[in-house]
Amino acid sequence: MKLAELVARGLREEGHAADIATQGTEALMLAEVDLYDVIVLDLMLPGGLDGFEVCRRLRGKGVWSPVLMLTAREAVEDRVTGLDAGADDYLTKPFAFDELLARLRALARRVPRERPAVLEVGDLSLDPASHRAWRDGALLDLSAKEFALLELFMRNPGAVLSREQLLAGAWDMAFERRSNIVDVYIRYLREKVDRPFSRNSIETVRGIGYRLRVDA
Repeated sequence: MKLAELVARGLREEGHAADIATQGTEALMLAEVDLYDVIVLDLMLPGGLDGFEVCRRLRGKGVWSPVLMLTAREAVEDRVTGLDAGADDYLTKPFAFDELLARLRALARRVPRERPAVLEVGDLSLDPASHRAWRDGALLDLSAKEFALLELFMRNPGAVLSREQLLAGAWDMAFERRSNIVDVYIRYLREKVDRPFSRNSIETVRGIGYRLRVDA
């Protein structure tokens, strides 16, 4: 609580409005009532809900304000868990207040948009954190590259993605750009995502690339 008061006082001295939530349930209530430019969320919270769970619930309730998570933990696993829960940035305690301000300014410049933990397009669902995907409730058996391609499509539903964009998103920069590897993996993906379900959702746009139809 002392840290929260110090951060809030510093923000107010910089001309910002700042509310303090003493526990996770209060944080959820405040975030649902007001649209905050940025939420500073401590990982260790009293009251039974830690920062990970609060962040998950915020995203689940459609609260898309950028979240900066504070923690004394330095383990990579904790940072990964926080980001997968929906956090936008991660700052380890102790920290310099000037760095906190800079990170908050950077987050506030981002336009809030939906960034769900689980992507959904029609009857397709994909969870990047658990690396699993489903169609109509059935688990899809995808290779790493097939999963990466499907994730790219589901993050850009209805948009035409060129072969170059798909290569950049699913393969490293050293890969041979003239290869037909994208076409090969699109065929693999269709065999697993479309054909067993009698769908035609991965569409070829001649001369341009491919897109995931949102109406399929």
